[in-house]
Amino acid sequence: MLLRDAVTDLLLGSSCVGCARPGRLLCAPCGATLPTAAAVTWPDPVPPGLVTPWACGAYADLLRELVLGHKERGLLSLRVPLGRLLARSAAAALRSGPGVSDAAGAVVVLVPVPSRPASVRARGHDPTLAMVRVAAAALRGGGARIEVAPLLRTRPGLVDQAGLGAAERAANLAGSLTCPTPGLRRLGVRVGARRVRVVLCDDVLTTGVTAREAQRALEAVGLGVAAVATVAATRRRAPAPRGRSEEFAELDRSSLSSGPGLP
Repeated sequence: MLLRDAVTDLLLGSSCVGCARPGRLLCAPCGATLPTAAAVTWPDPVPPGLVTPWACGAYADLLRELVLGHKERGLLSLRVPLGRLLARSAAAALRSGPGVSDAAGAVVVLVPVPSRPASVRARGHDPTLAMVRVAAAALRGGGARIEVAPLLRTRPGLVDQAGLGAAERAANLAGSLTCPTPGLRRLGVRVGARRVRVVLCDDVLTTGVTAREAQRALEAVGLGVAAVATVAATRRRAPAPRGRSEEFAELDRSSLSSGPGLP
């Protein structure tokens, strides 16, 4: 798959989204600058009840170009670096979240936050689901039991969130997501009687309202959510609550070995 992506990039005359160097969509020098760890990153204000959100960095510069290139420009091979970054967020969340001491033997369920069906049709692909599948493959490399479960669906009437403020997003999203029974049944068959730890996954955390609505929909059917994992988060305007640091921690790469593994 990676070789095919590389050949396609070269044949189509691609250039790096970070520095415009001809060749791969993400050149080696730019790839080397990507974050190697994730940190807790609360939005401001925090939607009441939101579980701990994690991100690898600020939604700016190279991370922003990667997300937009994959989502809006159809640069499909960017799912690989994005998925690996998402895996780092999920691994950090699972290693540090509540109940981490009980994680052994549990099945980790990655649930992508869904896009509107109209958006998926217009783009010709589902960028979040593709990214989550790459993240799952990366996490499985460390021996963890990982399931990808696109359980959530959008209700009719949801409009595009682009350009909406926090209050407008909240009004737009209230009750907008649901978790249909067929998906839950399929997940139940796959995991059996094993315990599950659910991690919500998305590309960018902005106001946190979308993540909170997704969390609500899962909790409504009895699925507790351990954390939110994202690639990037928009910059906050004020210090995070409960004394959290605003900076994205530069954790040592080796610290990931205590949780689900990464390639």
